[in-house]
Amino acid sequence: MINRITILVMDSVGIGALPDSEKFGDIGVNTLGNISKKMGGINLPNLIKLGLGNIDGIEGVGSIQNPRGSFGKSMEMSNGKDTTTGHWEIAGLYIKEPFKTYPDGFPEHVISKFEELIGRKVLGNKPASGTEIIKELGEKHIRTGNPIVYTSADSVFQIAAHEEVIPLDELYKMCKVAREILMGEDQVARVIARPFIGKPGDFTRTPNRRDYSLDPFGKTILDFASEAGYEVMAVGKIEDIFNGKGITKEIHTKSNMDGVDKTIEFLNTDSKGIIFTNLVDFDAKFGHRRNAKGYKEALEELDLRIPEILENLREDDMLIITADHGNDPTYKGTDHTREYIPIIIYGKNVKAGVNIGTRETFADIAATIADILDIEKPKFGRSFKDLIL
Repeated sequence: MINRITILVMDSVGIGALPDSEKFGDIGVNTLGNISKKMGGINLPNLIKLGLGNIDGIEGVGSIQNPRGSFGKSMEMSNGKDTTTGHWEIAGLYIKEPFKTYPDGFPEHVISKFEELIGRKVLGNKPASGTEIIKELGEKHIRTGNPIVYTSADSVFQIAAHEEVIPLDELYKMCKVAREILMGEDQVARVIARPFIGKPGDFTRTPNRRDYSLDPFGKTILDFASEAGYEVMAVGKIEDIFNGKGITKEIHTKSNMDGVDKTIEFLNTDSKGIIFTNLVDFDAKFGHRRNAKGYKEALEELDLRIPEILENLREDDMLIITADHGNDPTYKGTDHTREYIPIIIYGKNVKAGVNIGTRETFADIAATIADILDIEKPKFGRSFKDLIL
């Protein structure tokens, strides 16, 4: 009997290009494999023990004879390669129309309306790396008090501000203003607060990021679980990604390791339902910044915590370790990459060594959870419960 399922999303840890990746501008991408190749290997003994290296076609890590968990990989059915699309599909939705992006910055009518409502002019308004644009415009921002607005290859409106120039409360209010503007024809998936501190030449982004997302356009496994009386506990930016929908408890985190700590805290509660954790550092700190060394070290740091996570699982727990897209730090640019995601399943009631194969959609995770918890199933996805239990 399984009463609680933890989904641990290693944000952006893709494991190889999807068949349609070239349509998304991604050729030869492989986040895990290319990190390993560039860095001369990667040490993930605990994930390998669970079956990571036994996934069909995986590169960069070795396989073993008797993995402790079940394992497989999944294609992405939705038309995208971003955080919102990936997580919503994991939860059972299918995004046919990609979220709108702004490769030339936001149109004048959006910016002028935003400036009017916040009472300040904006700086930037272009696609940029978050760390680079605060280097470029941070000093001018401090001098003028004007927020820095930028976007990326994702569907995002990001507002960067120094915490001593624009207090967090005001920055979050600005984000809510932008969220109301960026609907309908000008819709973006997320508005993101990007606060930073420090002096020119030494700016540092703080953990006080907040994401303001759209409501999911349909019910997800989180809604079905909470409506059935289960707890849905969100760790990291999960609450932001789903705009709170279907979530009964949430906690934001400051780092991957803080995310692991908070997940273990939830594991040690007398709860039934879903724990949904996002570990964002892989993506935000290393993938987008094309830092293969940092990415490798962050993966190895997580691997060291896997035994601790497993030790805190109850008899009726199941753990799913997966990802939401790729972000190959060896590839050109700073965008996400369209890749397969790993699926590793472990629990005291889960069969060891079962290969669930290549799934056609991330939504198979939601369908499996619905099947196990005996709740309403999302429209999309095919359960692999009978393979693993």
